[in-house]
Amino acid sequence: MSSEITQQQRANFKKLAQSPLTTIARRATTKNGIHNASFNQDIVNANVPTFSIDLNTGKVANQKQSGRCWMFAALNTMRHDIKDLLHLDSDFQLSQSYTFFWDKFEKANYFYENVLNTANDPLDSRKVSFLMATPQQDGGQWDMIVALIEKYGVVPQSVYPESSASSASREFNTTFNTLLRHDAVILRELVTHQATQSDIDHTREDMLAHIYRVLSITFGEPPVTFDFAYRDTEKQFKVERGLTPQTYFEKFVGWDLSEYVSIINAPTSDKPYNATYNVDMLGNVVGGRQVKHLNVPIETMKSFAITQLKAGKSVWFGVDMGPQVDRTNGLMADGIFATDDLFQVHSDMTKAQRLAYGDSLMTHAMVLTGVDLDENDQPIKWQVENSWGEKAGKNGYFTMSDDWMSEYAYQVVVKKEYLGSELVAIYDNTTPTLLAPWDPMGALA
Repeated sequence: MSSEITQQQRANFKKLAQSPLTTIARRATTKNGIHNASFNQDIVNANVPTFSIDLNTGKVANQKQSGRCWMFAALNTMRHDIKDLLHLDSDFQLSQSYTFFWDKFEKANYFYENVLNTANDPLDSRKVSFLMATPQQDGGQWDMIVALIEKYGVVPQSVYPESSASSASREFNTTFNTLLRHDAVILRELVTHQATQSDIDHTREDMLAHIYRVLSITFGEPPVTFDFAYRDTEKQFKVERGLTPQTYFEKFVGWDLSEYVSIINAPTSDKPYNATYNVDMLGNVVGGRQVKHLNVPIETMKSFAITQLKAGKSVWFGVDMGPQVDRTNGLMADGIFATDDLFQVHSDMTKAQRLAYGDSLMTHAMVLTGVDLDENDQPIKWQVENSWGEKAGKNGYFTMSDDWMSEYAYQVVVKKEYLGSELVAIYDNTTPTLLAPWDPMGALA
């Protein structure tokens, strides 16, 4: 049954919108915008950026006009260790452009794999439509950066610096996705016409050769071997010669990446806690580490992060960076913009409802570098190293209130040793539930 808006209803609505409070709110909002008109200074005052645990991690990086936050966050956690190991100044960075190159290359192959796996499905099926909507993008997940590093290693930014396209990737992505869709047409037609596996493999290899050339032209040729020269904070010159990206990682990072696992908080009825989950068609390296999440209650997720911070190690984590974020003050705090009060409405939902109804999902990855604990060792607020440069927040750092973390944080990456034997056994030994490609836990940071 349809129900159109009548002229009488419009007249009634107009009358209701003429109250004195509405008039004041309208004047403030039309002049200043929604966020400025609803700004709550009390929330700022309650979240002073001082922390009982505060790791010294140096200057923040800047992903610029690209969606590489997941790479920046992961490489930042690693550069913290390199900086301390070698006594480097705070400007030192690992090359985000290097991992970006190989991510684009591997995502092309991963796309071809999914195209062939769905080649007998109709083009208008939900899965194929999802695949063709975005053949690849800048975003990613923790397990995806691990897959890249395990295969390609890492290099200092001085060895493989930023390019125009790595710092501003929209133009490249538009061009690249058109090329990938063109290749999808050919691959699907080969399957339709029952081409031999040899013909399909040959065509795919030829496509990958073209992809590599495009990437090499756009980002520059990635190094195979290199020398690493630097001066430490005592101005002592040092050099390591004949390194490869893999030996550089082994020597200067040295992490056992299999020990770092993704912990999520997804409080929806379809994802029981203390269970693991994969996401269909989510990944980058065919044959490499696949995305795998362990779902736990939010307080459990926080406790793991606190334990790792207490051990002096920063924490990769993922959030929805859209709601209740004040970039100027560098504050992520529920209620910083009191829009419901401004408009005299109720828009509150539970975290589960926001996920289920498409109002929230993970959109950004950053690094936890501190936490403020109360007398009962419970978190009050958190220190966050962002990757938006030093002009955002307080020299690039943000303060996150604990209630905001409860509502909008979805993921942390911690070492297995902080989970306890029961959860480690679940992560290692249980078969993950496969989620649909469009599940919110498949969102890319």
